[in-house]
Amino acid sequence: MAFRRPSCVVAGALLAVSFLAATATAGDHGLTVFWGRNKDEGSLREACDTGIYNTVIISFYSVFGHGRYWGDLSGHPLYGIGADIKHCRGKGIVVLLSIGGGGTQYSLPSSQSAADVADNLWNAHLGGGRPGVFRPFGDAVVDGIDFFIDQGAPDHYDELARRLSGYNRYYRGAPGVRLTATPRCVYPDWHVQRALDTGLFERIHVRFYGDDRCSYNHVHKDGVMAQWSKWTARYPGSKVYIGLAAANLPGRNDKVGLGSMQYDLMPSVKQAANYGGVMLWDRYYDKQTGYGRELYNGGIN
Repeated sequence: MAFRRPSCVVAGALLAVSFLAATATAGDHGLTVFWGRNKDEGSLREACDTGIYNTVIISFYSVFGHGRYWGDLSGHPLYGIGADIKHCRGKGIVVLLSIGGGGTQYSLPSSQSAADVADNLWNAHLGGGRPGVFRPFGDAVVDGIDFFIDQGAPDHYDELARRLSGYNRYYRGAPGVRLTATPRCVYPDWHVQRALDTGLFERIHVRFYGDDRCSYNHVHKDGVMAQWSKWTARYPGSKVYIGLAAANLPGRNDKVGLGSMQYDLMPSVKQAANYGGVMLWDRYYDKQTGYGRELYNGGIN
């Protein structure tokens, strides 16, 4: 179901800027999963209750930049998601909201549009709460924003990152607005390069699927490592996650076998000092294959 900002003032419980940052933080070398791309994947609460993920990324906030702000959750009803976010965070699981995706209805055509999007994200999904701004998940707050930018020009995403990070001035201790990015595997991904070069992103989930130039089943370990080494070297201050498909996506052969993961790929990947863990696309496919459980039981640390 889409969520959007209506023109009318919406009453409800809104959060003040003094809302405290979540005490729960993701553990080292964790398993991250994208949720929200298929209504048959189950609820957000169900994903968190598997016990295998320490971060869940809601996808996507997919229309922005031209005075319109809404998202697409692929048929999931909005009712209950706010309670699920609180449930997940209460279990120590980090919940992020990803912006962008594969659609074409987003861009940042100006500095003002970056400021406006930051303002909407802050008041609709983070610790803000200006009257008149619709909060699709009620008074639930996500831990931060993920940049999954696949379309349009790269302009002004660095400004968006700086503005979002600037809201951390309202928090003490742990940051209340955490920034992550999910770029394509070939370095650099020009869609997010300017944003990443701000140095404000604590995590980068590099998608090693969907591209024959760096998918393990096409280029094997050497091809993957050629790109992995560039990402980890360029952003030593960020934790870098290896992004994998939890199943062979339509028309693709990208799922890495468990034996290849454990004995060929991961020993080399984990040599990077800033290795962060594994990101899976996505909860729907992982629910079908159990790939995340296999990785979790096999040890991704």
